[in-house]
Amino acid sequence: MDWLVAPFAEFAFMRRALAGIFALSLAAGPLGVLLMLRRMSLTGDGMSHAILPGTAIAYALFGLSLWPMTIGGLLAGLLIALLAGTLARFTALREDATLASFYLISLALGVMIVSLGNSNVDLMHFLFGSVLALDDATLILVASISSVTLAALALLWRPLVLDGLDPGFLRTVSSSGALSYFVFMILLVLNLVAGFHALGTLLAVGFLVLPAVTARFWARDLNWMVLIAGLVALFGGVSGLVLSYHASLPTGPAMILTMGAIFLVSVLAGPAGGLISLVRAGPHRTG
Repeated sequence: MDWLVAPFAEFAFMRRALAGIFALSLAAGPLGVLLMLRRMSLTGDGMSHAILPGTAIAYALFGLSLWPMTIGGLLAGLLIALLAGTLARFTALREDATLASFYLISLALGVMIVSLGNSNVDLMHFLFGSVLALDDATLILVASISSVTLAALALLWRPLVLDGLDPGFLRTVSSSGALSYFVFMILLVLNLVAGFHALGTLLAVGFLVLPAVTARFWARDLNWMVLIAGLVALFGGVSGLVLSYHASLPTGPAMILTMGAIFLVSVLAGPAGGLISLVRAGPHRTG
């Protein structure tokens, strides 16, 4: 218990990091599951890199200022989503191809802008972040984004789920399909910006994707998936935080690798489609 509690009892930055992980985990459960239902996990990864040019331009103009970098990242992410959707609608390219193209351009542009400052420290901050460096203002921002996300998901949960499972059916029974997609993309970009402040652009999507795909191996009911995904995000984040403190490891990668270890165990032993359960079910399994 002393090994677990002492870091948070002694250091305020550890307590702020813990609060930030808790806030990120609350929104990561339901939003990550919706991302998985829409088969947009790789899209989420692309979107996490799309925010880099906006934050880099804001950094060049205002320095490491919280609100300009947040607004810059949000505008860049929404712009890339809009451009990718527009090109997919009016050209022969599919959305995944357009998004991958914009993702590569955005990542290269963002790294170029940051590198012009001739500081490797700044580049590492943008790419990998530092959850241990969360100040009170950033923590309030992350918690506010999480709260807004949960409120929006509570109001639009049914159309968001239907739009992920069967968008054609949703269009026949409701006119909220376009609104659901637009709201979902805004929430996704908002949470990627929040994750950027703690984990950088390369790892921000980890809190959304890994817990959600892990939960898929433990439950087939959507509500249980959301709960398990949130718990995996929280447990993986806290475990990685404590491990990084005692072993002097990079905090963001330690958290993501902890979630990755839970995912690999779930692939093997998960009762809802894990390898062991499939072997036990035998060749007559119908799914």
